[in-house]
Amino acid sequence: MNFNLTEAIQILERTPQTLEFFLLGLANGWLDTNEGEGTWNPVEVIEHLIEAEKNNWIPRLEFILQEGEEKAFPPFDRFAHLKPETNRPVEKTLLEFKTLRSHNIYKLRELCSSSESSLEKTGFHPAFGIVKIRELIATWAVHDLTHIAQIVRVMAKRYDLDVGPWKEYLGILK
Repeated sequence: MNFNLTEAIQILERTPQTLEFFLLGLANGWLDTNEGEGTWNPVEVIEHLIEAEKNNWIPRLEFILQEGEEKAFPPFDRFAHLKPETNRPVEKTLLEFKTLRSHNIYKLRELCSSSESSLEKTGFHPAFGIVKIRELIATWAVHDLTHIAQIVRVMAKRYDLDVGPWKEYLGILK
């Protein structure tokens, strides 16, 4: 096993800055691009990350600490961020994400840094069954990396037809 709380937090702390540096100041063509019907553009991905900050990671961690395996987590709606009224500037979206993440990192440290044994506490996921806190935190970090990769892939595909024959050498477009 490779999980280390300090290392997971390193990823979690850097995600807002990474997205801010990568996306702020870009033309709308980059921010509005997606991979077709039913896919997300970069701003929608950030809205999803915000929804998870509010209703997934820390709430589930607290649920495990309070309920253990007695009750299943409440479900998390992975598509709750896709509301018609959600259409705000990327700057505001990134600021909200950064603020929520900072608060959640603080809570994470408060709830888990006291002992290694707290990471082994278990809860009950409605689809997966018994899960550990360390698995939840590892998933949180990998979830960030997944969505960073998604944003980069979606943006690269914007130029899919424009790269001509070089597409053969651009694995991100395959």
